[in-house]
Amino acid sequence: MKRAIFEGVCTALITPFSEGKINYRKLEELIDWQVASGIGAIVIGGTTGESATLSQSEQMRLIGHAVQYTQKRCKIIAGTGSNNAEHALELSEFANSVGADGLLVVTPYYNKSNEQGLISYYTEIADRVTIPLILYNVPSRTGVDLSEHIYYTLSQHPNIGGVKEASGNLGKIARIIAQCGDQLPVWSGNDEQTIPIMALGGKGVISVLSNIAPRKTLEMVAAFQDGKTQEAGDLQCKLMEMIDALFCEVNPIPVKTAMNLMGLEVGPTRAPLASMEPEHEARLLAALESLKGN
Repeated sequence: MKRAIFEGVCTALITPFSEGKINYRKLEELIDWQVASGIGAIVIGGTTGESATLSQSEQMRLIGHAVQYTQKRCKIIAGTGSNNAEHALELSEFANSVGADGLLVVTPYYNKSNEQGLISYYTEIADRVTIPLILYNVPSRTGVDLSEHIYYTLSQHPNIGGVKEASGNLGKIARIIAQCGDQLPVWSGNDEQTIPIMALGGKGVISVLSNIAPRKTLEMVAAFQDGKTQEAGDLQCKLMEMIDALFCEVNPIPVKTAMNLMGLEVGPTRAPLASMEPEHEARLLAALESLKGN
């Protein structure tokens, strides 16, 4: 049996920018807000953190700064995946060395490796670090969907600490949990499926929504953990308007736009991501207004 690195809500934190550079003062403000809201874990430099447009030196400084600033007030999980295995390994070893609590490692995108290659990729990283490695399966972005066989094989590795499942396939997720049990903790990678996946045995969510509504996201998950399943389901449904608005364009465009509309001044997304279409921004603003009333 493996102990989950966290249970409940982990925020996939955005990376704030100012004048083209990472805004570290704003990053600290966001971390403080998440911790004060009760969030127990944060992903730094993941998809929502625009890892694809960060240089390696930026990724390292971002991870190191977050670990040092947080001072164990919450767990820091470093996004270290890449389609370059050597880069992923180097970044993972760095995150381990500076005191990150875990790694979030996306499947190698674009290359489209076979099963043997994917198992080797994850095994090599897990062999070289001493902190838990969370697999990240998001086929809509990567073109790669981890098979149930891969999940079962990797679940036997003592340092594979679970999976962020964002395939959207609830049937597959149920089979993964049935086959791997406590050897592979599962977290929802889609805010819209948080409670359904927890009902199957998932441990919580790695969330985009909690960037803007950490307390409401925690309230929903805590209700389920406390056995108030109907209340948890009702809260999931009430949050759907906001969740849908956050994904009406590719993440993290809407969530950063929402945060700027809230006055958080997190800056723009980096190219090739651009500003939202006006009709989508209007939808996002309406969802934010509705969220205030719930």
